[in-house]
Amino acid sequence: MPDILIFSRIRSTFVEHVEENRLRAVCQLNDTLTEATVEVLVKIPELEIVDAKAGIVRAVSRPKEDETQLAKKVIGIRIGPGMKKIIRGLIGEGDETKQLAFMIEECCNAVILSFTKDVLLQRPEDKRGKRDFYRNMVKENIRLYNRCAAFAPGSPLVEGIEPPT
Repeated sequence: MPDILIFSRIRSTFVEHVEENRLRAVCQLNDTLTEATVEVLVKIPELEIVDAKAGIVRAVSRPKEDETQLAKKVIGIRIGPGMKKIIRGLIGEGDETKQLAFMIEECCNAVILSFTKDVLLQRPEDKRGKRDFYRNMVKENIRLYNRCAAFAPGSPLVEGIEPPT
């Protein structure tokens, strides 16, 4: 990694309905070293990935293969248990593909979270109740661990929870 004194990162992930039975999930990353976007189109209710594309404007380590062709390897998989292992198996686990695989996983996790917003509206209003509610949510779905600042290591919301391996 380059020797830098200042580092900043903005990562944004969102999900939107684009057709009656299609969701589009987009993950954008812009930091001092990297600028990249991943887009995943998902068929619902099956949660099957029907299209994927990626664009890398700049990166320290770029994939040898075209990033959109790499992203298209996930077409046909269903979002659910085991997807992280499948995605990494298809995209690769090398330094040059690790960020791309992570961004695809982020899109998939955002799709899952888009279906849990009704559950989130049921959270208690008191501070302790909220903390326990979110802690239990992460315990029940460990894939949420370290997926946002609230669920990052060191956060009181994940205190005492073992990180996934």
